[in-house]
Amino acid sequence: MTPSRVNVWLSGLVAAVILAPVAVLFMLSLSADVDLAGQIAAITVNSLALALLTVLGSVAIGVPLALVTSYADLPGRRFWVATLSAPLAVPSYLGAFAFFAAFGPGGELSVLSGLPLPPVKGLAGATLVMTLYTFPFVLLSTRAALAGLDVSVLEAARTLGMPLPMALWKVVLPRVRNGIAAGALLVALYTLSDFGTPALLQLDTFTRVIFVEYNAFGLDRAALLSLQLLGFVALILLLESRLRASRERPGRTMTLKLPGAIKALCLVAASVIVLAALVLPVAIFTLWLVRDGAVGFDPGYLLNSVYVSLLAAVATVLVALPVAFAASAGRLGRLFERITYLGFGIPGIVLGTALVYLGLQLSFLYQTVTLLVVAYVIRFLPLAVGAVRATLARRNNDLTGAARSLGASSFEVFRRISLPLSLPGLVAGAALVFLEAMRELPATLMLRPTGFETIGTYLWRTYEAGYFGRGAIPGLLLMLVSAVAVMMMVLGEGRLSRRHSR
Repeated sequence: MTPSRVNVWLSGLVAAVILAPVAVLFMLSLSADVDLAGQIAAITVNSLALALLTVLGSVAIGVPLALVTSYADLPGRRFWVATLSAPLAVPSYLGAFAFFAAFGPGGELSVLSGLPLPPVKGLAGATLVMTLYTFPFVLLSTRAALAGLDVSVLEAARTLGMPLPMALWKVVLPRVRNGIAAGALLVALYTLSDFGTPALLQLDTFTRVIFVEYNAFGLDRAALLSLQLLGFVALILLLESRLRASRERPGRTMTLKLPGAIKALCLVAASVIVLAALVLPVAIFTLWLVRDGAVGFDPGYLLNSVYVSLLAAVATVLVALPVAFAASAGRLGRLFERITYLGFGIPGIVLGTALVYLGLQLSFLYQTVTLLVVAYVIRFLPLAVGAVRATLARRNNDLTGAARSLGASSFEVFRRISLPLSLPGLVAGAALVFLEAMRELPATLMLRPTGFETIGTYLWRTYEAGYFGRGAIPGLLLMLVSAVAVMMMVLGEGRLSRRHSR
């Protein structure tokens, strides 16, 4: 059997594993109580309200910032682009933890300032936190769309006397609406799937109630709620798949010279966002570290996190290889690859619910690191597949053709040419999976072996116990790991692009 056919068969097996949790949820939901209608209605309203308000907030922040950082003569524009994109590297539940502890009666900022600051919780608080950590999706997707525009139409509108704000509204934004919509749909998907922020800020959304039902041994009810949530996620994924970015022939770029007052206002607004999303959490966790030290924190928690994340990274890239190669081989392989992308759309809390049941049926897997790693592989496989596919798209097919013409077998071509050429993608995919596995909270809480603490689960326990100061070390470590992983990916992408430009 040729390597190509082996890859297709292996990718089909992977696709079947990805679909298994969804089938389990359907089976479990059949035995759920039917008295959930009123509860589902309230949860649906909360979840959709949070998603809608977060989308509106992210668009209101991300689109103006994209316009300013793309066209305006801001000092240090590259610095602001990087800094305003940085909240994506911070798990939103860390921001929620910091805001919950900083505001309200007895909050850190309330005590330091002596002012009766309102608490950050409920729908308003969750919307604020989710907006701060998701607006970069809109910022980056809008900037990508703006980068492909020819500004000559904008200049023509200005020449005909149209004021700049009106020209941006009527000429530029309609041409990048698909980019804005793509970012907005990512925000909606992230918000509906997020567990930590609603749970920490006491808002009953699908993810929080699913976890409550799981802890109350209502696995069938958790499954029914999971299917409801999965339906909304599937709708968003369908809408996202139908978006097509408008293509133009890129022309001249330009830099708009803003009046001093407007430029200062833009810089102040950007600074406030950075202070709220980045400086405040770091300051709160650093304050706790200085005041409480490392009380209660075991370095073994960090080792556990690194250990299971490394296992997940290695396992995921190994599984991603046949899927990526099969997708390049034909229509069936591409179908299996698309099925694997379903895993990234399954919220961690939903996947955890399904795999808990599977673990109960397969006792040798229940509460094992193996089952936890399987969850990570299902959730983050698209990250590795996408990275490998991007590398394969840049390869020179003449090399494989020349090798085959010189008598090399299909397996030898795969081993000596295709596999080495995909190595940069494997490294990038492994880094992405490692980062996401370190940050994943709900699946880890539900599937970890008894007594197996990671820095994420320890942080959750400090919140439940009310010992916020003991969350300093895990919070800062998660931020550091996220920052390092993102920096490595950016540097790796830069080296790869320079290598291919030679």
